[in-house]
Amino acid sequence: MKRRITKEEAQAYKNRWDIVNKAEQQELRETTAIQKLYQLSTLMGWVKDFGWDEALRSEETETRERWIKLKRLCHV
Repeated sequence: MKRRITKEEAQAYKNRWDIVNKAEQQELRETTAIQKLYQLSTLMGWVKDFGWDEALRSEETETRERWIKLKRLCHV
């Protein structure tokens, strides 16, 4: 059986993650638009490489159908 963590250990764990989150937020603030576009382009390239395009295409169809239904229900 695993032992439970103490209140102090839990607080230390939370403090470490607070530091990580602050560092990540700072890193994101410092990322230029060009870098973000490059990252997006890289991710989009991986879609085909990893074979995700078919799954995303099916989700896209479902999403479009939901929007059509919502528009119809809202008389838009």
